[in-house]
Amino acid sequence: MTVRRLLVIHNPVAGARRRRRYEATLAALADAGCAVTVHETRGRGDAEEISRAQHGSFDAVVAAGGDGTINEVANGLAGAATPLGVIPLGTANVLAAEAGLPLAPARVAEVLSRGRSRAVFAGIANGRHFLMMAGVGFDARTVARLRPQMKRRFGKGAYAAAAFEEWWDNSLPRYTVAIDGVAAEVASIVVSKGRCYGGAFVLAPRADLGVAQFETVSLPHASRGALLALGSALALRAPAPSSAVRMALAQRIQISGPIGEPVQADGDIVAHLPVDITVAPDPLQLLAP
Repeated sequence: MTVRRLLVIHNPVAGARRRRRYEATLAALADAGCAVTVHETRGRGDAEEISRAQHGSFDAVVAAGGDGTINEVANGLAGAATPLGVIPLGTANVLAAEAGLPLAPARVAEVLSRGRSRAVFAGIANGRHFLMMAGVGFDARTVARLRPQMKRRFGKGAYAAAAFEEWWDNSLPRYTVAIDGVAAEVASIVVSKGRCYGGAFVLAPRADLGVAQFETVSLPHASRGALLALGSALALRAPAPSSAVRMALAQRIQISGPIGEPVQADGDIVAHLPVDITVAPDPLQLLAP
């Protein structure tokens, strides 16, 4: 499919440090003959609202920002045939790492103007779509601790600081998880649609965007040692330690626990417990190399 009419939804906050790369991508799209319409977001929810209202007039809707912006656009496109394109401008760019999307402006423009659409199955957490992962426990509490101004200033360093604070507090409650109807108690769980986590780190090696299922990674006990073992394995690109985690393929995950505990999806808090996580019935079309 040759894409010509593009709606680019740009998060100027997420892309502030990468403005030059964003502008170079727009110039490359113009050189490729694309008709580009740009909308800049002003606050949370704008990207979803704009993409839902206007996607029918364009050949693709392009999210220019981080994984949170991409998540909003994906929710706006849920159930639509219009493909999703990406100009990765975020801190971690997890979807870009997972799908092999380029960062260089000329290559991004090539994908957006000439790339083919690839079917990907999103997850749904209490009605909210997500493309990469949802989590309860350690990673959700880390996201909840993250201060937006610190994220904008320090990028991944802000995530590291929030994770250290959560690791040091070590006060996770217990959660009841039903994975395809099989119940267990855990201290933390990540429900993954893709292999990557926090960037190019592989957490769920059997997860696949193109398959209608998840890989779950749960910690029966979230001691400092267990969390450190998992974090070290991710950093060293090694398999998750079997002594610290349980992994399973699944299509439905139900999680309950203390009311109000946060649920993160694609790096933002999107719900609170209890949560019901399923695979979206219809795939989203993603422009890819």
